[in-house]
Amino acid sequence: MIMFVVATIAVIVAIVIALARAILGPSLYDRVLAGNAVGTKTILLLGLMGFLTGRPEFLDIALLYALMNFIATIAILKFFAYRTMSPQMRDMSPRLGNGNHDGGADG
Repeated sequence: MIMFVVATIAVIVAIVIALARAILGPSLYDRVLAGNAVGTKTILLLGLMGFLTGRPEFLDIALLYALMNFIATIAILKFFAYRTMSPQMRDMSPRLGNGNHDGGADG
């Protein structure tokens, strides 16, 4: 039992270190990676707390949180890569720069 309490404390320390990297990260991708690491360690913390309290439904919450963490990380990285969430706007952006908005050849 004491081993799981020590593991919980270690996960909390790892979350604090990852939060420090999220705040101090020199680049945007460091911050996104640190946010993902915080989410992963939160999933571990939920699993440990569910075991320590004897409530197995915490594992269901941890699985749901893992799915949301993955989807959110992918969405954030897509937004920062393309500066939009819409694939249609990304496809149109090179055509908008030349001043010809109707697609015709008469400029």
